[in-house]
Amino acid sequence: MHASDSATTAGASLVPDSRAAYQQGRLQGKTSVLVINGPNLNMLGKRDTAIYGDTTLASLEQTCIETASSLGLSVGCLQSNSESALIDALHYAEHNALGGVVLNAGAFSHTSHAIADAIEIVTGLVIEVHLSNIHARETFRHHSVLSRVANGVIVGVGAQGYVLALQYLATQLRPTLPE
Repeated sequence: MHASDSATTAGASLVPDSRAAYQQGRLQGKTSVLVINGPNLNMLGKRDTAIYGDTTLASLEQTCIETASSLGLSVGCLQSNSESALIDALHYAEHNALGGVVLNAGAFSHTSHAIADAIEIVTGLVIEVHLSNIHARETFRHHSVLSRVANGVIVGVGAQGYVLALQYLATQLRPTLPE
């Protein structure tokens, strides 16, 4: 999948297949997961590759779709540079009783109490993911206001963090799956 294949709707970029499921409310239920990426993550593969690697957002989302499918999960992927779109996506997860959310809120992780409040509303599991080790970076990145309300946090393992988050969610949402 290429970056040009992504569509933009209300400031949010979604993988085309998952866009329809998300927008039409077809992504529902305990074995459904929403992967939410925040500001500047649409620039993966171009921005600071020494820190974030050369994986593009389209490639990362495709990996999430393939991983989720292999684990028996339905998945939708959303990227937005807008704080309100991330909050709306978290509300969607709650309204549609999704089993989990994989959230990389980018820099909003360090500042957005509004996103933290939205996470608290979500009854499904929320796993916070960061590509880089935020604790080894600039001081302002050392603290995430989201971590206290997330069910788990994975940092510093690059794109593999998303795979690990999906694998964990599968064990919690589909406990009868073979390991």
